[in-house]
Parts: sequence; C-alpha cells; structure tokens
Amino acid sequence: MADYVAPDLIVDTAWLAEHLSDPNIRLVEMNQDPASFEDGHIPGAVLSPDWQIKSTNNKRLVASPSEAKAWLESAGISDDTLVIGYDRMKNRDASRLWWVLNYYGHTNVKVLNGGWIKWSTDGRPVEKGPAVASIGLATFTPKAANHDIESTTEKLRAAIHDRGAVIWDVRGRDEFTGENARGNARRGHVPGAVHLEWTELNNDNHTFKSADEIIAILRPLGITPDKTVHTY
Repeated sequence: MADYVAPDLIVDTAWLAEHLSDPNIRLVEMNQDPASFEDGHIPGAVLSPDWQIKSTNNKRLVASPSEAKAWLESAGISDDTLVIGYDRMKNRDASRLWWVLNYYGHTNVKVLNGGWIKWSTDGRPVEKGPAVASIGLATFTPKAANHDIESTTEKLRAAIHDRGAVIWDVRGRDEFTGENARGNARRGHVPGAVHLEWTELNNDNHTFKSADEIIAILRPLGITPDKTVHTY
C-alpha cells in the first residue's frame, strides 16, 4: 500500500491479524445483515448498530451529533479508540464509517482493505455467533462538524460552473442516465457530472486497486489532484 498518497488511512489483513488483541482497537463490521455476521466474522468484531449512521429524521443526511454519539458509544468507540472498520461491500460501508468519524473530528480510524472477503480468503481466523467483545462504557465526544469534507446542494450548484471542481456521480450507469429512478423524485444526474461507478476502483477480492490503476482510471474523467471533487 506504500504507493498510495495516504496509506495510513487503510490497513491490510496481515496488519490486523497482528493487532487483533490490541486493547485500544475497536473492530466494527458495517453490515445490514446480522445473520451473515453470526455465520462468521473477524474475531473480536462488533456488529454496527446501523450500517449508514444516518439521521432518523432525514435518512439522506448524516446522523446528528447526539445520534452519532449514541451510535458510536453503543459500538464501544471512545474518544481515544483506534477504530478499524470493515464490510462485505468492497469497502463501501466501512468508508462511510471512516467519513462519519472524520466528520465529527475522530481521525483515529482506518478501513480494512478488502474487508471480510479478503480476510476470509486469506484463511485468517473466523469467529461465529453474536459479538462476544466486551464493549463496556464508552464516551465519544463529537467535535464541530468538519464541513470541509462535506458537499451540499449549495456547494454542488456552485461547482457546476467551477473549472476548479469536478462533480463525480458514483452510482450505477442506469441511475446516471435516468433509466432507473431508484426511488428518487427526479431521474438523471447533476449537470456537468462525470460518471464512474464506485465499484470500478475495486479488485475482485474487494481490495482497492493500486494507486497507479486508480489514477489511470480517474484522469481521463478530469478527476485529478488539482480539482475539488464532489461525489454523490
């Protein structure tokens, strides 16, 4: 992973296998299906209370500070916890956990590259049944929201005509073209957006493609380091 600009944001299965017993680590599986978790998960992991950490009042928005606090504390995450998130969805949901924690000022969080698929295919230890980790009392203190890592409709409108910005639609092609409404009130995409489904950046074993591969995929779309990138 050394070729990534920020390799410290992810860990591989070898690293995690060596640190499973570290007392200050909380391993969280972001999963919608408790049954699959109980069928087999990484030893010591806890199942996420909710796989998206969204507001109960508006499912399109991130959880409020009080809701995020309750969610994270119920998963055993304190202010000084090193959080390792993983999933079974090509890093999608674990990355959501990473984003929410960073949004509320907790930067001590990493994504397990390849998640459950890479862990299990590597022949690493597996635990069955409900989570047995002792969560105990946890205190998480949300800091002021980091709006620098958040886009909004206002920011997106401004980005449409901003040559220093690129709008990236990561949904399926049929959603981008408007063939599939997927429950939305309006079909289609934001004017000027480029399309690349998020899964194109993953390998078959759910790990991220190499930095060189990702650069080669993104550059033709105008997604380059000099641009402010808005994703949806």
